Amino acid sequence: MPLNEKQKPIHLPEMLLPKRSIDLSKWAVVACDQFTSQPSYWKELKRYIDDAPSTYNMILPEVYLEQMDDQMIETINYTMNHYLSSDVLESIGKSMMLIERSIDLKNRRLGLILAIDLENYDYKEGSKPLIRTTEKTIIERIPPRVRIRKNAPLELSHVMLLMNDDKHHIIERLFEKKDSFVKKYDFVLNMMGGHLRGYQIKDCDEIIEEFYKLIEDTNDPMLFIVGDGNHSLATAKAHWQELKVNLSIADQDNHPARYAMVEVVNIYDPGLQFEGIHRVLFNSDKSFLIDLFHAVDKEKDTWVYTSEIGEQQFFIPKNTADAYEQIQSFIDDYLSKHKKTTIDYIHGEEELIQVCNSNPGSIGIKMPTIEKKDLFPFVQSGKVLPRKSFSMGCATAKRYYLESRFITIQKPKGDLKI
Repeated sequence: MPLNEKQKPIHLPEMLLPKRSIDLSKWAVVACDQFTSQPSYWKELKRYIDDAPSTYNMILPEVYLEQMDDQMIETINYTMNHYLSSDVLESIGKSMMLIERSIDLKNRRLGLILAIDLENYDYKEGSKPLIRTTEKTIIERIPPRVRIRKNAPLELSHVMLLMNDDKHHIIERLFEKKDSFVKKYDFVLNMMGGHLRGYQIKDCDEIIEEFYKLIEDTNDPMLFIVGDGNHSLATAKAHWQELKVNLSIADQDNHPARYAMVEVVNIYDPGLQFEGIHRVLFNSDKSFLIDLFHAVDKEKDTWVYTSEIGEQQFFIPKNTADAYEQIQSFIDDYLSKHKKTTIDYIHGEEELIQVCNSNPGSIGIKMPTIEKKDLFPFVQSGKVLPRKSFSMGCATAKRYYLESRFITIQKPKGDLKI
């Protein structure tokens, strides 16, 4: 059955890019939820950027989230308005952006930046909108992020949605004719992030219809699922829910905060690599590993790591969804009883070992990798994974902030060049 207009979630964002004189290698920085236990990464990044215009000044890296105060948020908002009024940013109009991200010499990932209607997305378990969450949303994590978004004039996004296109009909075919689009940027990303190219697409009607054809004649249509940025998208939804109660129906239809900018990636893109997200416990007692060993099924091996004993074999369930469910449930219960123990989520085995070696007494748990082919059927069944169950590539492969868009109606003073 065809979708009616209110059911159609895809919209074209009016994207803002830095003007040509801006050094994009200093402007673009990795997603704020990376390297949360490695402040040295962010300090080195800040030294590299120095005083240059940068999205670093428009975000709050989560490594500093516990230090967040009103002054930090005001500084972010001031920077956004300053970049707008001082002509650092300029509009390229309503369009999509075709992304070519080279992580290294062997891996290339394609994506398409667009906007989605938050009315067609829900993070509540059991809901079945066209855009669905893949992981359990921790409600307590949303309010601090809403505080950052509440008075911000602009949105930067590291949200990546997955589409189920096994025939490679859409993004890959667009890339085949990339030379017919205007290349807007082509540069090396900082901190070993690889290389990024972006091609602007203005005529998008046929592309949008191709997306909707993917879910024609399905009893339970599901267009996108969240790959990365689950809590960021949930924050955008919560912010919109707060705003819309004071808006008329007409104003709701046109308010820019109703939409969120995302990058869509085909789950069958060969350059899209799934990785497990590892756990590290700080200030846990010696009984933790013994109790965990007895709490989970034992069918497939992985390892735990401590700075005192190094690597040790450990056993987890063969089904990776079960593994995450059992291990995270045990950890959550343990944390509720041991208030001094804290947890962090680490991308990459080398990073896990580095964090453990830098924090004597910590325990690292290497987690398995979920198969890409299993993800859409799992979500379609109405289930959600525990939080932080999979990562689309290593930490440096995450989205870098570059494009932005207004989420407020009244634009700051000063003309934006188009």
